[in-house]
Amino acid sequence: MRIRFVPVLLLAAVGATTAASAQTPADEATSANAPSLARQLGLYVFPAKGQNATQQANDEAACYNWAVAQTGINPMGPGPNADSASKVYMAKMDSATKGAAVVGGAKGAVAGTAIGAIAGNTGEGAAIGATVGLLAGRRARKEAEQDAAIYGAQAAKQKQQQQDAAFARAMTACLTGKGYTVN
Repeated sequence: MRIRFVPVLLLAAVGATTAASAQTPADEATSANAPSLARQLGLYVFPAKGQNATQQANDEAACYNWAVAQTGINPMGPGPNADSASKVYMAKMDSATKGAAVVGGAKGAVAGTAIGAIAGNTGEGAAIGATVGLLAGRRARKEAEQDAAIYGAQAAKQKQQQQDAAFARAMTACLTGKGYTVN
């Protein structure tokens, strides 16, 4: 009799371990040792109708899942990508800076020719001017790339804030409907 009982316990323990590892953030909120799901999202929830802690955890999990379905946003998932926002901005800047080195080199060559004519060597003046213009054009391109990286980070941060606010509104609407005061 004991031999049959032990494998059943072992199988039950393995099943429980597998189920626990496949939990979603909303499922984890219902476990006793997990912090409040709403608190993780920056919401303060008061059980206005006397709900107990277990009921509140279940309601928060249900509202979390509902808010994900309504908004398409999962705040526990990855946030907006700053690199893709940078690439979009850089694509816009690319047309403005495309050929900046070549144009800078041409302008530098013209200016260098004039300076070289005064000094007596127009060819050397044009070469120096072209090099200086080329370097200035490349510097403008590098500055545009740095600006794109900064813009991308700012755009990603702004998008994350908008998503967090939209999700919080949805979660608040659900919890309020279930009899909680949310702030």
